[in-house]
Amino acid sequence: MRGPHNIWRLVRTGATLERTGAMAAVLDAFDAPAPLRVAARVLGWPFKWLGYEGDPNVPPATRALTALGPAYIKFGQVLSTRPDVVGEEMAAQLRILQDKLPPFSIELAKETVERELDVPADDLFSEFSEPVAAASIAQVHKARLRDTGEVVAVKVLRPGVEKAFRKDIDAFYLAARMAELLSPSSRRLRPMDVITHFEGVVSGELDLRLESASASEFAANTKDDAGFQLPEVKWMHSGRRVMTLGWAEGTALGDNAALDAAGHDRVALSERVLQLFLNHALRDGFFHADMHQGNLKVAPNGDIIAFDFGIMGHIDEYTRRVYAEILFGFIRRDYKRVAEVHFEAGYVPSDRDVDEFARALRAVGEPIFGMDATRISMGRLLAYLFEVTERFGMETRTELILLQRTMVVVEGVARSLNPRMNIWKVAQPVVEDYIKKSIGPRAVLRDLSKTALVVSRFGPRLPQLVEAALIRQAEPPPSDSRNPWIGRLSWMAGGLAIGVLAGLLPFLLN
Repeated sequence: MRGPHNIWRLVRTGATLERTGAMAAVLDAFDAPAPLRVAARVLGWPFKWLGYEGDPNVPPATRALTALGPAYIKFGQVLSTRPDVVGEEMAAQLRILQDKLPPFSIELAKETVERELDVPADDLFSEFSEPVAAASIAQVHKARLRDTGEVVAVKVLRPGVEKAFRKDIDAFYLAARMAELLSPSSRRLRPMDVITHFEGVVSGELDLRLESASASEFAANTKDDAGFQLPEVKWMHSGRRVMTLGWAEGTALGDNAALDAAGHDRVALSERVLQLFLNHALRDGFFHADMHQGNLKVAPNGDIIAFDFGIMGHIDEYTRRVYAEILFGFIRRDYKRVAEVHFEAGYVPSDRDVDEFARALRAVGEPIFGMDATRISMGRLLAYLFEVTERFGMETRTELILLQRTMVVVEGVARSLNPRMNIWKVAQPVVEDYIKKSIGPRAVLRDLSKTALVVSRFGPRLPQLVEAALIRQAEPPPSDSRNPWIGRLSWMAGGLAIGVLAGLLPFLLN
């Protein structure tokens, strides 16, 4: 329930960071300026005793986020993929949050299976292991189907996780309201919309039936992608709180030593993981939006295996084209075109200067080209990009939040495999291919064909529409214009003609 009582949750968040020692570690990781450090300590220290103690056997940041609950753990998972932002030491500490959290008992897991599937777990599975991975929302057990003998992964939601997320999200709403009230300049970032978007994403992740559907759709889209695998959904053994998938055998993508020992090419893997993401986002508009190392493995044959489909991103065709043009413009170093696309899409207010915006974008892009990743400070780059968006009044685009977040995570994963990777060079062939297929003459014909097909559906209704128009025009028309129904009939005839054209266009496109 949202309300002022959530102030307590926010106070306790700061107190927990202070009590666990995470406050200083986080401020150091982000290289926070002295005024912010002083303010954080002054506000946090008096309430230190109110914070959660957490597990003293784990590093401070991990200890604090684990104690605060699943929503905070999700945030830590994102940061774990960005050693260039938070430092190697902090990233390594936070990587524990991906799949090594304290598990709940196997007895509770089996009880959940029986309640959800109406069959005792021992009747469904001849083997059911202790948890092999435990994350913020669910944990995974390795099992064997009794009827077929197939080895599977059984994902079970944590008991009470829905209530825990609800509590955190309510507090986040209060924080967003306070930010809008106390800092008018933050309103362009639309914090309330961002939290609403986050709430929608989390709600979908808490229903494993939706995750099963996402996995099935994702598999259909990517079945022909070379070097990429997905485990099969076992629908008869899945429900709202339980999901069963084929077992994914492989090496964790985050374990570089194991990958090297298995003889895998980490440079090739780094390029493939980025290109796969771009292909899924641009080609399909449906992509895995939680692609951190804990959700990726490398099969013995070198294929990348993805799992955990609780957070999937979707972007429409128009937004995909805008995103591709922006990426393509950066790749070609055509900052004027990048700026124009931002204005055309309405991302920047029309009263701003497009040339000035192009120069600001040049200052963002130029330092990247010709450098390997080890010489680029992503932290400083993101800070400057934030200054640019603030100066030009750009609002947060909630439809792009998952896309932008996933791009950051995937780049972090790729750079952990190959620190010298240049993301622009790797992205170029994928983006160019999409541009050729989606913004060229053939794409225009396809768009016209789709539009014509929609209009042609009115064909069977033309007699009724004509009759209705004639009835409405029974009275004498205005003297200063021709009969409006003539215009309507012309439009209808045009629609019919377009419908005929629609039938011919597929042949023209072949």
